[in-house]
Amino acid sequence: MSRVAMLLHAHYEEDPRVRKEAEALVAAGIEVDVFALRAPGQTAEATIEGVSLTRLPVQRHQGAGIAVYLREYTNFALRAAIALLRAHRRRDYRLVITHSPPDWLIFAALPLRLMGVPLLLDLHEASPEFFRVRFGARSRLARALTGIVALAERASAAIAARVVATTPAMITRLEQLGVPRAKLALVPNVPLRARFAAAPARDYRAGGPLRLLYTGALTPIYELDVAIEAVRLLRAGGIDVRLDIYGRGDAREAIAAQIDNSGLTAAVALHDRVPLEAVPALHAYADIALAPTRRDAFTELTISNKAFEGAAAGRLVVASDLPTLDAFDPDDAIARYRAGDAADMAAVIGRLDADPTERAARRARLAAFATAHDWAKSGPRYAALITEVLRPDRSGGGSH
Repeated sequence: MSRVAMLLHAHYEEDPRVRKEAEALVAAGIEVDVFALRAPGQTAEATIEGVSLTRLPVQRHQGAGIAVYLREYTNFALRAAIALLRAHRRRDYRLVITHSPPDWLIFAALPLRLMGVPLLLDLHEASPEFFRVRFGARSRLARALTGIVALAERASAAIAARVVATTPAMITRLEQLGVPRAKLALVPNVPLRARFAAAPARDYRAGGPLRLLYTGALTPIYELDVAIEAVRLLRAGGIDVRLDIYGRGDAREAIAAQIDNSGLTAAVALHDRVPLEAVPALHAYADIALAPTRRDAFTELTISNKAFEGAAAGRLVVASDLPTLDAFDPDDAIARYRAGDAADMAAVIGRLDADPTERAARRARLAAFATAHDWAKSGPRYAALITEVLRPDRSGGGSH
C-alpha cells in the first residue's frame, strides 16, 4: 500500500482542510502519516479516522510578534525533519505533502527529496501577503524578513513536484511569479455537505429572534468588530437579533471588550472554540451564517470556508465582498456587504430579514452553490491528483 507523509504546523484536529484531504487519501487506499503540533494534554501519537498522527511538542503562539513566529516555525521544522527522516526508514514514504504556513516547511522534507521522494506544497494562503499586512511596515527588520518570506515561497515552489492552492486568484498569482501552470492544481477548501445537511435545521427565526452565527478564528483577519457593530445597529432599528461567536484567537479580549462597551452582552455571546464535529449542529440552530473577512492584499487572494459551510448547512450566508467570491459564486447566492462597513452589513441582514421572497430565492441558489462545492466531489479529485504524483513503487509491485 502507498504511504504519504504530511507536515502541518497546526493542530491536526482543528484544521478542516488537512483532515478532509488526509481522510480522502485513506478512503482511496493510501496510508497517511501526519506530523503536526501537540497541544497540552495530548498524546504523542494517535489515530483519527485511519490517519496516523505524530504530535511534536512545539507550542503555538497566535498573534505573537515576528521573532516569536520565526522561532516557532524553525523549532517545528527541525523537529519535523528529524521525525520524518526516522519514520521514512520504516515507512518508505512515496510522497511528502507540506501545508503552509510556513511555505518553507517543505525544506524539512529536503532529505527525502534528495532520496527521490517527490514533494507537494499545499498553500493554504499567500504567506508574503500575510507578512506584509501583519508586519511589513512595523520595522526595518520586519520589512527585510517579509522580503525573505517572498523568496522562500518561490524556493519552496521550485523544489515541489506540484503546488496546490485554494483559489483561482492564488493560481494566477503563482503563475505570475513564474511557477509553471502544469505544476499548479486548484483544490478549494470546501466542506463535506453531508456532514452539515445531516443536522436537522430549524425554521427561519422559529418564532424567536434572528440568530446570526460565526465559527472560526478570532483574529484581525475576520472583522468581528464590524459584525458586532452591525448587531447594535440592527437592534437600534428594532430587529431582535442575537449573534453567537465561537472561536479562539488573539483578538478575543478586544472582542469581549467591544461587546461589554457596546452594552450588547444580552445580544452577543462569545463562546469557546468547539470541535469541528460540533460545527454542523451550530449552523442548524442559526438563521444566517456570517463570513466577515477584512479586505486587504492578503484576503483578496483567499476565500472563507465559513461561506461554504453555511451554504452546506442550508443557511443564508452574509459575507464581505471579497473578489475571490466571484469565481465560486457567479449566481450571487451569498449576500454580500462592503467589507469594513457595519452599516452596510446591517442593511443587508435587515433586507434579508424583511423579504421572504429574497430569502427563498437565495436559498435555492445556495443549494446549487453547496452542491457544486461539495468535498464529496472534490475529495476523489484530490486523491487522484495525489496518486498521479506518487513516486513509483521501487519494489515493482506498483500502486495498490
